[in-house]
Amino acid sequence: MKDQSGNIGTVSKKQIVIAVTALNAIDSPGPGVAVIRAIRECPDFEVRIIGLSYESLEPGSYMHDLVDRTYQIPYPSAGTDTLFGRLMYIHGKENLDLIIPNFDAELFNFIKIQDKLADEGIRTFLPDLQQFEARDKVKLFEFGKKHGLMVPEDKILHQAKDLEKTAEEIGYPMVVKGKFYDAIIANTLEQAQKAFYKIQAKWGLPIIVQEFINGTEINVAALGDGKGKAISVIPMRKLYITDKGKAWSGITIDDESYIELARKFIEVTKWRGGCELEIMQSEDGKPYIMEVNPRFPAWIYLTAAAGQNQPASLVKMAMGQDVEPFTEYEIGKIFIRYAWDLITDVSEFQKISGTGELGQKNKSEK
Repeated sequence: MKDQSGNIGTVSKKQIVIAVTALNAIDSPGPGVAVIRAIRECPDFEVRIIGLSYESLEPGSYMHDLVDRTYQIPYPSAGTDTLFGRLMYIHGKENLDLIIPNFDAELFNFIKIQDKLADEGIRTFLPDLQQFEARDKVKLFEFGKKHGLMVPEDKILHQAKDLEKTAEEIGYPMVVKGKFYDAIIANTLEQAQKAFYKIQAKWGLPIIVQEFINGTEINVAALGDGKGKAISVIPMRKLYITDKGKAWSGITIDDESYIELARKFIEVTKWRGGCELEIMQSEDGKPYIMEVNPRFPAWIYLTAAAGQNQPASLVKMAMGQDVEPFTEYEIGKIFIRYAWDLITDVSEFQKISGTGELGQKNKSEK
């Protein structure tokens, strides 16, 4: 049954203007569309959704039933000044109340400017830099040792020639990972070298080489209040996995050990905002934290369907409301992702490509 504790009180019915990133919905989807969907289904507030896109063909930009208007923003490599300038332009037009960024690679910039955004009246609900960096893939093994959390052994490499020595220490198979995304299992030195160069070309250095743990993968979506309290924790087991290792379907499960693990992570980090713990339950029953993603996962709508609407709860806390922790969720809720051909007109593509902005069509244009 749905626990209503997370919905005590309501935010004023005054419309809240929320900007959301990660509008891509490809085979490795961003969380943005799912975040928006969960927020729109919350009856406690009215929202206007502003999409923030990086590319002209991000599907969420054209989903006018979910996104009221979209603005392109600069890639993270452009730096904080360029990002802040663009956001101020958008703020001048839309009077933003809240921004929810959802890509790993963009979070550093948003965290760096969150105080400046607050000065302009734009709220965020993000970890600080210390919290953000503590769970970084490069530092995760040491973080686990410090706090008594099980994390696979890893090595941080800046050159491919160190792979041979690393293989002798860690053994095969091993997992070659990028600093932001991508993970490739390597069973030989040749495979490891190929994976190293492929990931380096896409995400740069360093490359993380991690001990391979054989077992069952569990993903946990969690929301922290920034003071050490977990507002919501929902574990999910993947039912179908794509060739990129992404969950295409999954089911909520009942296992208190995963919930306690996520609560401990939030307690020791005082995590503020959404996060995802990727856990591998080894064959001997030990839960290893493989990664901690510092934002909502793409399957986050499942939390709303299971009775703990994490995106809506984040909005409430960002807007200054106290939210009590959820205590129950529906076990056995399944999500199944699917592809849908969204049809639009070339004029919309030209508009966002040419002006960097796209809104809903007027009736006369339909």
